[in-house]
Amino acid sequence: MNKEANEDNPKNFNPAVLKKIQQARKMRLSTEEYISGIISADITILSKAITLIESNNPNDFADANTIINACLPKANKSIRIGITGVPGAGKSSFIEVYGKHLTSQGKKVAVLTIDPSSSISHGSILGDKTRMEDLVKDSNAFIRPSASGETLGGVARKTRETITLCEAAGFDTIIIETVGVGQSETAVHSMTDFFLLVQIAGAGDELQAIKRGIMEMADAIVINKADGDNIEKAKLVKTEMNRALHYFPQKKSGWSPKAITCSTKTNEGILEVSQIISEYIESTKNNGFFDRKRAEQNEYWLLETINENLKQDFFNHPQIQEALEKTKKAVQNDETSPFAAAQLLLETYFKNKS
Repeated sequence: MNKEANEDNPKNFNPAVLKKIQQARKMRLSTEEYISGIISADITILSKAITLIESNNPNDFADANTIINACLPKANKSIRIGITGVPGAGKSSFIEVYGKHLTSQGKKVAVLTIDPSSSISHGSILGDKTRMEDLVKDSNAFIRPSASGETLGGVARKTRETITLCEAAGFDTIIIETVGVGQSETAVHSMTDFFLLVQIAGAGDELQAIKRGIMEMADAIVINKADGDNIEKAKLVKTEMNRALHYFPQKKSGWSPKAITCSTKTNEGILEVSQIISEYIESTKNNGFFDRKRAEQNEYWLLETINENLKQDFFNHPQIQEALEKTKKAVQNDETSPFAAAQLLLETYFKNKS
């Protein structure tokens, strides 16, 4: 018995050290420490701050808002790039190669990736750091995967605030990768300056992209994996995409999108993508669209945040939680209509809020 106990608790094990480690893990930073750490580009504190603002614990909301507001004067100085495309298009590979290109020029790059959450287990793999092996080791890069949770389109609820923290930490290029499905493109488009669509040849998604309207949002289209036997196919898709782009209305930005080919294996096309993005930013800043779009995005996220907070408050209300299950059963049994039931719940909510 003693022998087993000694094997589980070796003599050189120091309980005081364990206690110290446990205390350090439990120790909560003050808002001042968070703010100071973020502004001084402490990546560990930045990561902890992002975890704090992603928290659904109501006790964390006040601290999160204090941190975000303190970081705002240091923010809004980056270029925000949204990247979307169907699964398998090579978005992560493209981001790694493009990110390394930027860091080689002295840029500081933050990559915010949104991993889809399972509708069954509600879990996420969060494997983007594994897929970006080289970029994750770069001292000028920061990769933060987040679970999409239950938010519409798979965009993490606090991604917008995470951008502010990363900008305050000195990152001058923020890249946001969508899950590539559903309405996530619309959400990411509403928080970025430049929107890039990554496609591949031969996947049968060229016309599907047109039908979904993603091309209307894209500021450029990259036909990835244009290497080896796939080069000619990629060139053909590029021609088709450029032809299709001519049929879309003129963008408010005054910019004319175009499609190009690219290979993350050979790095062909990476420099051209970088030049296109730079030209777009210069053009939209000169004609005033860049600032107008940022202002419109701020207004959009104001309304989205109000909607989100109202929804949370509604479903967390004690009377609603008590009545909801009974109301669901009544709707399922056709004892009342969904619309009448919703109206009754809303009346209950507002009555108890006054």
